[in-house]
Amino acid sequence: MPDPITRRDFVRTSIATGLASGLVVPGLAVARSANARGSDQIKIALIGCGGRGTGAAIQALAADPGVVLWSMSDVFAERLESSLKGITETMGDQAAARVLVTPERRFTGFESYKPAIDAGVDAVLITGYPAFRPTHYRYAIEKNKHVFAEKPVAVDGPGVRSFIETAKQAKAKNLATLVGYCWRYHDGMVATFDRINSGAIGQIMSVHTTYHTGTLTKRPRKPEWSDLEFQMRNWWHFTWISGDHIVEQACHSIDRGSWAVGDRIPLRVNCLGGRAARTGPESGNVFDHFAAIYEYEGGLRSHHTCRQIDGCPADNTDYVYGTKGSATVNGWVPTFETRDLEARRTWQYDGPADRDMYQTEHEELFKSIRAGAPINDALRGANSTLMAIMARMSAYTGQTVSWEQAMNSTELLVPDSLEWGPMPFPQVAIPGQSKLV
Repeated sequence: MPDPITRRDFVRTSIATGLASGLVVPGLAVARSANARGSDQIKIALIGCGGRGTGAAIQALAADPGVVLWSMSDVFAERLESSLKGITETMGDQAAARVLVTPERRFTGFESYKPAIDAGVDAVLITGYPAFRPTHYRYAIEKNKHVFAEKPVAVDGPGVRSFIETAKQAKAKNLATLVGYCWRYHDGMVATFDRINSGAIGQIMSVHTTYHTGTLTKRPRKPEWSDLEFQMRNWWHFTWISGDHIVEQACHSIDRGSWAVGDRIPLRVNCLGGRAARTGPESGNVFDHFAAIYEYEGGLRSHHTCRQIDGCPADNTDYVYGTKGSATVNGWVPTFETRDLEARRTWQYDGPADRDMYQTEHEELFKSIRAGAPINDALRGANSTLMAIMARMSAYTGQTVSWEQAMNSTELLVPDSLEWGPMPFPQVAIPGQSKLV
């Protein structure tokens, strides 16, 4: 089968086709209680100005006619300027009134998220490196801001615990948190998993989710780059920044596996993994394949496999098996169907197919803010992230990892402080030798 389109490609395509000829803004009712100042305007800060951040900012602007981009933050200045240029060009005639990031509200560096959030905004888009998301989220909620947080929400157990504690504060303050597990906002996915969860294929006996794809970009080192900058420029290849691809990318599939079983918490996971094809320093220390088995109360076993190796067949399908039949789910093909035990199709999704799930999640977020009933799916997002982290922990160490071990882990991947300069090159984990912490 052909390679599935990547999230980054999909965002680029949807922006180009849906917004190039002029932004189409949904006709949402605008309430005057949207922010603390009682204005129709909702000012947003963008924290992390890569491709995902740029796309999220455009989608937020399209979600509500009162949203304006007010401040921006990134570690790298040129990435911020490139993002701002792309957003401005996409907004076209609306840019003058909606993209209001003046030079004094553009911040760069490791601490730049603070002044961007402090610039008088109402909501924050957290789309920077996964390693920093718990810290950015905590600061945003402390400052009483609504939040869109891209997945994964952390790269290690302490980060997940921090995110969950902050989510409790957000709930108490009636602040929104929407985590970017975007397939939860895809019409075909919602219809299919509603059927699965309502018993259409009987009691779920087994699940297998996949994310088999090729490698991501590698950036050769430039002479002027320090050790730290080299790693950050190749961030998806370094576990401490990305969490490894099972956490950063395949967590979408793991989240759907959890969805299929009613978002139950697994007891434990056994995971195999390793590096078969990655070469060169740009490949960092991440693995290129994983195969996980999650075990649940009652004996249910849910499987997940993911791979980033070029020249191999691709798959991004979820296979769900029950006592009355099965379901096959693939949002890219797309395929949304159920079959009976004789493999005869019993249902196929034929509903709306024109809504962009990335856009829908932002529309739902800002609609909830306007209504005074802000969405908060932070705990679910944190649980799906931890499911991916515990599988990586199991693969790296070769040990069975329980939910409690992962949640209570003391393994801190992210340094307490960062400065441009020397940075130890992390070692590749060796199952059976690397320790479970």
